[in-house]
Amino acid sequence: QVQLVESGGGLVQAGGSLRLSCAASGRTFGGYAMGWFRQAPGKQRDLVARITSGGGTAISDPVKGRFTASRDNAKNTVYLQMNNLKPEDTAVYYCAASKAPWGSYSEDGYDYWGQGTQVTVSS
Repeated sequence: QVQLVESGGGLVQAGGSLRLSCAASGRTFGGYAMGWFRQAPGKQRDLVARITSGGGTAISDPVKGRFTASRDNAKNTVYLQMNNLKPEDTAVYYCAASKAPWGSYSEDGYDYWGQGTQVTVSS
């Protein structure tokens, strides 16, 4: 069992930055791939970034060049650094853990989810 707790969300002006953190419980955290997803009101939940168990990352096209993802296995934590934020980035952001070492592009490939943290970008 893995428990995930996100933090770092908030209200920021367009062009600003936020860093989200996701703290995980469990001694086997390093074996999980991690994903960052977001869900805007009335829209489906979409993958933002994927981090393999080996630390490789993949960033989705809408945020590529502005967002980066990383993990610190010693701290059982993954991060999402968000720069040059835009109003369309407003959403609830979730982290998720996958037992598959490469993770998945689909939310169905993730086994554990955090409760989410709200990010609001004002224009």
